[in-house]
Amino acid sequence: MPVVVAALLPVFILIVLGVVLKHSLMRLDTQWHGLEQLTYFVLFPMLLIQTLVKADLSRVPVAGVGGALLLSALAMSLLCLALRPALSRLGIDGPAFTSIFQGATRWQTFVALSIAANMFGDLGLALASVAMVAIIPLVNVFSVSVLARYAAQEKRCPRAIAMTVIRNPLIWACAIGLAVNLMHLPLPKIWHEVADALSRSSLAIGLLVTGAGLHLKGLLRPSLGAAIGVGLKLVLMPALALGLAAWFGITGNSLAIVAICAAVPTSPSAYVLARQMGGDAPLLAQIITLQTILAAITMPIAIALA
Repeated sequence: MPVVVAALLPVFILIVLGVVLKHSLMRLDTQWHGLEQLTYFVLFPMLLIQTLVKADLSRVPVAGVGGALLLSALAMSLLCLALRPALSRLGIDGPAFTSIFQGATRWQTFVALSIAANMFGDLGLALASVAMVAIIPLVNVFSVSVLARYAAQEKRCPRAIAMTVIRNPLIWACAIGLAVNLMHLPLPKIWHEVADALSRSSLAIGLLVTGAGLHLKGLLRPSLGAAIGVGLKLVLMPALALGLAAWFGITGNSLAIVAICAAVPTSPSAYVLARQMGGDAPLLAQIITLQTILAAITMPIAIALA
């Protein structure tokens, strides 16, 4: 447990620093929006590409780790859809349901990659990146589809949903990195120097942006929807993923990576998607903030159990 806490501590310190900066030195939303765009479209994709390019995939159980996380995300998505009638009877409308859905199924990639790198170095980073290849396309398709079905004022056609997913830069980064790795394409030294420099800055800036995006109002009296979203993501999702990983025979560091990826809070990008497509953005902001705070308690437990 002390090793886990030591790996988590720098991550949450950077998130807290982001909160402090948002309320002191960098109060303008435009400042953080620029950093968010830079991280999402340049720095973070470069980290994924470079990590996958350099990864020795023959040393990692790609199918087991990716399969466990993919199936756990699929199971959680289907469970949320099955709970829709019961949630409706509790007074949770369509837009609020989409926020619970996103809160239960999406994951904070900056936090997952940072913790994996802190605990297991390059091998942990490579495994977590492989996990992203499995999860990101699925959760994006499901999130956009659920928002289009239950929240959007104008229903989106399948082609529009597909284009939203295809334009995701993280999916492209995963595809490019894997392609270069599997085809053993040689890259010049200057590429690695530039890519490494950009990659090193991506996680720190991403965690600062995560902290700046937290909404601290209303945390003392969370709504029913927020409580459900927190319980599904921080408790049930890690249990599902670890159970499936054990079933696949995953052990040791690889099992810990599954725990890390499953136990992280929801991605702040879900909030942007909710605003764009008519979801309950204030509820999702509360879910994300509560998950980020409580993950400091639940993540060490999940990783230690793994």
